[in-house]
Amino acid sequence: MTWDAYHAAEHFTMRTARLIDRHRFAYHFQSGPTAPIRSALAAYRNLDGGYGNGIDPDMRGHASQPGGIAIALCYLDEVGPIPHSIGAGVCQFLANVCDPDGSVPHVLPTIRHTEAAPWLLETEDFTGRLDITALICGYLHKHHITHHWRDTATAYCWKRVDALAWTEPAEAIGVCTFLQYAPNRNRAIQAVNRLSTMIRAVIDVHPSVEGRVHTPLDLACHPHHIARPLFTDAEISRSLDVFEEQQRSDGGWDAIWGQWDPAVTLEHEGMRTIQRLRILRAYGRVGTYLPQPRRDR
Repeated sequence: MTWDAYHAAEHFTMRTARLIDRHRFAYHFQSGPTAPIRSALAAYRNLDGGYGNGIDPDMRGHASQPGGIAIALCYLDEVGPIPHSIGAGVCQFLANVCDPDGSVPHVLPTIRHTEAAPWLLETEDFTGRLDITALICGYLHKHHITHHWRDTATAYCWKRVDALAWTEPAEAIGVCTFLQYAPNRNRAIQAVNRLSTMIRAVIDVHPSVEGRVHTPLDLACHPHHIARPLFTDAEISRSLDVFEEQQRSDGGWDAIWGQWDPAVTLEHEGMRTIQRLRILRAYGRVGTYLPQPRRDR
């Protein structure tokens, strides 16, 4: 990635991204501090311990949603250890809204009373799902957040993973995040090896510049990820090439989500631009001239 392409991405982010994502860009690529990210993230947190208030651009309402919690945990994971008080609050909220087996849906019925993406407002099935439950559990295990909900949900994830006969991209991403951080490493490696064929079947291992698909890099977001061995060096290299070629002349990347509101589209594009830059740097496509982020200790 050229210096000019990086600067174009920087200008795009500073021009259009949300405040929290501007702070994330500064942290990841300009040696910025973590405190502004944590402060901005706190504004999305509710008294019930969950996250809402538009942290997921497609969910504009105040109410906490499991999908919003997943984004919050991802952001917290980027900047250092997740504080136990925040992790415990998240778990308690999820314990109050989960199914008996510990699973949670992407959105709760409260989504119907808010501004949200049309496909979310049309949700009819609010039963728990493996994709979002596994994603959240993965981050909780990585940061050693203990809670009875996490343990119940972990048992649910293992049961579902062991029984999987087919999957789809969002579920594969959640499962791979769970397997990346699950404490039983032998079991996790055996599981990802067993699932490798079905995961590859739902990922576009030969992506083109046009179109919005899930690529190997949506799972193996860095070279040491548990999903990385599922793909050849050539497939990873091709996906990186496509990422570079998909950067627009204004410096940003398209959001993959449906475009239902111009402001939401811009917010997603800011998030996607940072994600693409982080993956490109993890695989050595963004030069060493950029400072590395300084994680909290």
